[in-house]
Amino acid sequence: MTPSIYSKLPHIGTTIFTVMSALSVKHNAINLGQGFPDFPMNEKLTSLVNEAMKSGYNQYVHMCGLPLLRERIAEKVNEDYNANVNPETDITVTPGGTYAIYTAFTTILQPGDEVILFEPAYDSYIPNIEINGGVAVSIPLEYPDYSINWDRVKEKVNGKTKAIIINTPHNPTGSVWSAEDIEQLRNIVSGTGIFIISDEVYEHLIFDNKKHLSILRYPDLFERSFVCFSFGKVYHCTGWKMGYCIAPEGMMKEFRKVHQFNCFTCNSPVQFALAQFLTEKNQYRELGVFLQSKRDYFKKLMEQTKFKPLPSFGSYFQLYDYSEVSQENENDFAIRLTQEAGVATIPVSAFYKTPVDNKVLRFCFAKKEETLEAAVERLVKGF
Repeated sequence: MTPSIYSKLPHIGTTIFTVMSALSVKHNAINLGQGFPDFPMNEKLTSLVNEAMKSGYNQYVHMCGLPLLRERIAEKVNEDYNANVNPETDITVTPGGTYAIYTAFTTILQPGDEVILFEPAYDSYIPNIEINGGVAVSIPLEYPDYSINWDRVKEKVNGKTKAIIINTPHNPTGSVWSAEDIEQLRNIVSGTGIFIISDEVYEHLIFDNKKHLSILRYPDLFERSFVCFSFGKVYHCTGWKMGYCIAPEGMMKEFRKVHQFNCFTCNSPVQFALAQFLTEKNQYRELGVFLQSKRDYFKKLMEQTKFKPLPSFGSYFQLYDYSEVSQENENDFAIRLTQEAGVATIPVSAFYKTPVDNKVLRFCFAKKEETLEAAVERLVKGF
């Protein structure tokens, strides 16, 4: 008898990012879909990795992360967010931000627990919840500014609510939380046992003089939170898959129980390099200005087309309304755009469990100027 697998994710297929990237390759398209830069990362950081490898730092480091790296992270969050975290007990280095989010869910969820999330949502959230036996409770963000209707959140909170996952700056919309959003969250979770999982991988990719309101700034919220970050987004090295999670000691103790039997520890020479490079503070403090210039340049180029921009205040991404170009649904139009114009995007409907068709596509502007120019030239010719 041949063994069979009872799928834990029976309704999940290949991610939209893989699908659109493969389609992009097939049609020799310019890939503005998947969120990765095509410009070089800092040469000093790559040199530091090379130096660490040549110096013999190639064996396992501490399960929770290189101690010096955790110390530097603690210094960083203290300076940036006035948060005092213990590098020994509160910080774990992880193979990417997505891993940190998954591990947080695995740490807290029991079968039947409900998790509130906001859609459109990064596509790992719901599978992470469901594979751990949880129930995803989706609340749509208000189109077109993708704001949160907090009355709807209050309606969904009940005795089964185990956690709320938040994401600011937001992927895919580029929206950013306000002080009012923080206050609303505070009022909802106060006096409850609800956890917060805060996806802050785009913490420094924030524009127009807005301030990143990290959960780390608020002790009453942090005491119930797993806060997840990404080095890949900060240093233009998404393929390194390096991130970290910060949580109070008791929660992190349980997080580490899961972590130690999954990946155990992360890339050693990269950790040595990052520990040194974190002292170069302008590298991340000036990141918002750098990416904003790319957003603005792309937006100016796109004025030649009939695509209409929606506000983006952070992340790698800007959404564009294509309703003046086509009335096709988002998935079909994204495919045709790749095939006929040679530009790959991501349909925002892919970020909903039940697709919502607002005639909006996500474009990644974290690219070289010549890449953006070539993409827009193709859009002008083709559409």
